[in-house]
Amino acid sequence: MPPRSRLSRPRPPPASRRNPESSVPPGSGAPGGRHSVRIIAGRWRGRRLPFPEVAGLRPTPDRVRETLFNWLQGHCAGARVLDLFAGSGALGLEALSRGAARALLVERDPAAARQLRASLVMLGAGTVAAPSGEVLQADGYRHLEGAVEPFDLVFLDPPFADGREGELCKLLLERGWLVPGGWLYVEHAAARPAPVWPTGLRPWREGRAGDVAFHLLRREPAAP
Repeated sequence: MPPRSRLSRPRPPPASRRNPESSVPPGSGAPGGRHSVRIIAGRWRGRRLPFPEVAGLRPTPDRVRETLFNWLQGHCAGARVLDLFAGSGALGLEALSRGAARALLVERDPAAARQLRASLVMLGAGTVAAPSGEVLQADGYRHLEGAVEPFDLVFLDPPFADGREGELCKLLLERGWLVPGGWLYVEHAAARPAPVWPTGLRPWREGRAGDVAFHLLRREPAAP
């Protein structure tokens, strides 16, 4: 069994990155304020980037991200990254800061997608000179049904209320979005058991923070 990592600090109730019951009005956050995320390490270490007050938008907390990227140490540099339900971009932008070659951030909400593009420009990662980051305003589920692009690392944090993590993992593998030997990070509500992982995905690490369970899995390498 892979070792477990448990974080004791509680986390706000995470019904999903988009909780339809949230009454937070739309708007935009200010750098360094409550509605911002901090890049933990890498070339943009310490930079704070705003995200809009979209109902239910829930960035992965610093301590969880720090744990995740410690697990991924040595696997970000040069990686092609897909942040499928990007929200604040905390995961995809952190991967770029740590040397990922490219990150595609897929986000459905228009205000969140606009801010992600602005953040990439602010960091110099969404320009013609350095096109390492790209934002696509689209539904994450529908995106996986379209033209396939292979990625080395996929962040998967869909709305918790949907309960479709296992289905999405299967689709990623069957359609070839995750390369053999690639890494997959999944978050889901801790109140539910872990999804049944499809054949070909091997659990590597897992943890829990408040009401959130998170997993790092690896796709089995191709047979020699």
